[in-house]
Amino acid sequence: MKLAYWMYAGPAHIGTLRVASSFKNVHAIMHAPLGDDYFNVMRSMLERERDFTPVTASIVDRHVLARGSQEKVVENITRKDQQEKPDLIVLTPTCTSSILQEDLQNFVERATRNTNSDILLADVNHYRVNEFQAADRTLEQIISFYLEKTSIDFSNIYSKKTEKPSANILGIFTLGFHHQHDCREIYRILKDLGIKINLIIPEGCLVTNLKKIPEAWFNIVPYREIGLMAAQYLEKKYNMPYIATTPMGLVETASWIRQIYGTSAHVAHALKRALKPEFASANFQRMCALAEGEREQVASQRDGVRYNIISNLSKKKFEEYIDQQTRFVSQAAWFSRSIDCQNLTGKKALVFGDATHAAAMTKILVREMGINVCCAGTYCQNDADWFREQVQGFCDQVLITEDHTQVGNMISQIEPAAIFGTQMERHVGKRLDIPCGVISAPIHIQNFPLSYRPFLGYEGTNQIADLVYNSFTLGMEDHLLEIFGGHDVKTVITKNLSTDDNLIWNEPAQTELKKIPGFVRNRIKRNTEKFARSKQIKEITVEVMYAAKEALAS
Repeated sequence: MKLAYWMYAGPAHIGTLRVASSFKNVHAIMHAPLGDDYFNVMRSMLERERDFTPVTASIVDRHVLARGSQEKVVENITRKDQQEKPDLIVLTPTCTSSILQEDLQNFVERATRNTNSDILLADVNHYRVNEFQAADRTLEQIISFYLEKTSIDFSNIYSKKTEKPSANILGIFTLGFHHQHDCREIYRILKDLGIKINLIIPEGCLVTNLKKIPEAWFNIVPYREIGLMAAQYLEKKYNMPYIATTPMGLVETASWIRQIYGTSAHVAHALKRALKPEFASANFQRMCALAEGEREQVASQRDGVRYNIISNLSKKKFEEYIDQQTRFVSQAAWFSRSIDCQNLTGKKALVFGDATHAAAMTKILVREMGINVCCAGTYCQNDADWFREQVQGFCDQVLITEDHTQVGNMISQIEPAAIFGTQMERHVGKRLDIPCGVISAPIHIQNFPLSYRPFLGYEGTNQIADLVYNSFTLGMEDHLLEIFGGHDVKTVITKNLSTDDNLIWNEPAQTELKKIPGFVRNRIKRNTEKFARSKQIKEITVEVMYAAKEALAS
């Protein structure tokens, strides 16, 4: 716990509320003081949905502080059960109300006697985990709660599988970075590959449908921050494999599709061995054969008809799909060979964000566009080891921190040509006159577009290519503005993160600085000031400017 005016990941209760409000017909009750109940306003503003946010605050006021909640929480749960008639009510404290150490589980048990809804207390340590960790844990808790209520015959679990290869998508939820657009792109690719979508969890999913989770062949986890714990639970409990690769960029998307084929073939082989002919329809046996990519005859037990089958899910067809999408849907492969992208080769960039997007973006910049990533970082400290492993060999240095000032100082020291980060790095870039492309939460309203802008899949590669190219300052653009008087080009921008204001530019030096073209003027100013500080020079003259230039060139 610490006091901060900026946080990359919010407090734990925000993660719980994001998951609860993503499910359909689920209501969340937040036991919190006034001031902690900003989630409703934040979600309504950013998501711009038609429906009200299904979250109610059970206010901790002076009376609660004096004599405890008593019946207040129970009455709020009962009232919402009668008014909203939800399938599930999730009760969560905040880090502030947790100080009271009230027995909220007792309130849940008492309320259960008088309600028709299921009631669940979020099993989250609000002092030890952040927003993403709490969201991950809450999703796993809700899934396990409903699956354990369902009596599943583990001895014959394979007979419950769908006839066609199918997948659950775990981790698409409210306030995510382009989650709705990414989900549409994943859905499109899976449909093209002949993979059925069983459930999308939690966004728009009814908790009463969670019992259908084991019917899918495998699970897909697009983002490490949420869904991974649930996938690991389902693998351990129901022997469901999962794919945790993020299909971001051409290389990773191709790898993801190949993993889908390999996982489908593996499950099909297991189904074929586990199921006896009398339990499986001819169509189901046929689909098993399809996923294995074999040409074979499958006998129907009912009518004796034999089917001559050539696999529709053969490895060859998966590879053909990758080739077609790479060449004709995605323009990123063509763009990487164009002169526009070649002009970016060797330019310096800094990447910072959540572990999923920062790692994927680092690989794309280096591997697919030839850009030098001088620093890659994440604020997901719980995933630091995984992140270092992913970006090893792709960047000069790694930064793991939740302190935005460290990131700002790193940017001012490195002075990259472009930044790819969160909303905070965008603010830092504006102060230093360095362009920034936003690639990760936390984000502002401009990164909740109404138009279709996925970051995953083949359409996502086009979005990323545009973002990268437009994020770098194009010298000719500023030069033309200077020629045609687009802005006051003689005004020297003095934005800098440094608090050292002792440097003085004399008049000849200022005159010389104004002669420099606008698109490089501020960079030269910063380099000269950095040189002056290193030499403990207080007054910058024309001679100091040329000395700084020589020192930089050497």
